[in-house]
Amino acid sequence: MQPFSIPVQITLQGGRRRQGRSAFPTSGTRRHTDHDDGDPPDVRRKRPSSAGEDRAILLGFAMMGFSVLMFFVLGVTILKPCLLSTQREESNCTIIHAHIMDDWMDCAFTCGMDCRGQGKYPCLQVFVNLTHSGQKVLLHYNEEAVQINSKCFYTPKCHQDRNDLLSGALDIKEFFDHKNGTPFSCFYSPDSQSEDVILIKKYDRTVIFHCFFWPSLTLLGGVLIVGMVRLTQYLSFLCEKHSAAFRDEVSGKVPYTAQHQRRLWRVGRSEGRSGETLRRIH
Repeated sequence: MQPFSIPVQITLQGGRRRQGRSAFPTSGTRRHTDHDDGDPPDVRRKRPSSAGEDRAILLGFAMMGFSVLMFFVLGVTILKPCLLSTQREESNCTIIHAHIMDDWMDCAFTCGMDCRGQGKYPCLQVFVNLTHSGQKVLLHYNEEAVQINSKCFYTPKCHQDRNDLLSGALDIKEFFDHKNGTPFSCFYSPDSQSEDVILIKKYDRTVIFHCFFWPSLTLLGGVLIVGMVRLTQYLSFLCEKHSAAFRDEVSGKVPYTAQHQRRLWRVGRSEGRSGETLRRIH
């Protein structure tokens, strides 16, 4: 039985050596594994954006959405009435007389969720002399006053306290009585035959400018924020792409240089051996 112990022992040793080789891979295999464990090219190109970039993009889109909402709201509430309103030019007016009509105007008011009532308010009429045409015309506070009630200078907020409404109308009448004979600026419609003049223009060029300027500025700010973030991400991608290409180029040149040096060393060694052989022959 003794001669058979040696082959068995050799077989066991060979198996252990194969196990050891499989357990400890070569350096080439390790390099290949390390290279495969890295991020694939597609993954490196599509890296997730940071939290700051996501918040900046969200802020930009929120600003753009808010600007669109502002355009819609201001267009319905201000721009549309401004475009539909009568074009008026500035002139001078002089007070002729102001008085409160005997017949009060009917109005409705609310005092709660289910509380509604009917009231009356005094109608103040202010007659002025329009310097542009020399006519006696009725003065109104603004365009809305002409549309609501063309007979009165203004329409106060309706409520039950009639004394308060009368006191407000008397204060305005006293103000115009003190301006008797003093010209002041007013606005008339040259294309209209109606004798309606307003004291204050509610819709002018300044209002239109602000209606367009602030929403446009908000929209431009949102577009700039999103554009700058996208540009930063694109530049970062280009930088990473060129860095990866440079690393691949360097890693490809190093083995080629080492291989070339080994070839030169072999050629020199062979030339040295051939020279030595020739010297021995001679």
